[in-house]
Amino acid sequence: MGGPLVVVPVSALAAWGGCTMAGMMIGDGEVVDDYDRACDVESLAGVIAVDQNGAQALVLADEPAKSCYLPAHRVFLRWLAARSETGLIAAAEAVLADPATEWEECGTWETDGPAVLMDSAEAGADLNVEYPGGGMPDQAPVPLPPGRWTVRSVHTEIDDVRVGLVQLLPTGR
Repeated sequence: MGGPLVVVPVSALAAWGGCTMAGMMIGDGEVVDDYDRACDVESLAGVIAVDQNGAQALVLADEPAKSCYLPAHRVFLRWLAARSETGLIAAAEAVLADPATEWEECGTWETDGPAVLMDSAEAGADLNVEYPGGGMPDQAPVPLPPGRWTVRSVHTEIDDVRVGLVQLLPTGR
């Protein structure tokens, strides 16, 4: 399938259904599944419900770019175009340090603690299940304390490096 990427709280992973045959994207169904809802996010990032208990997922929309979480900055770094990881990180740090960066506000995300960065097409319950042909679904831990976060994002270019950032800023209740 591929992208968009999604960040789901560990406590809600079992509720994330991913892409299903009953869904509209690949199936013949008329049911909007989690993958369909993640694909509907039109801005660079967005928040969608995971279950009926109030859990939320953060969608890193646009494309399934190689991404990682940098805990020191509470930012998801998206590799859009760079010759090296070192150049990508340097560009990200420059964007984060520049007060003139034009961030796009992408809503508020609330989480009860640690989360997992994963492909939105995968079901959370299947993350530790080997594919029939071998290999495991990609996933990365996102060490977060419980909180309410203002989400902002930017895609920009610095010295021939295209970088995408989705940053989490603590917000008051």
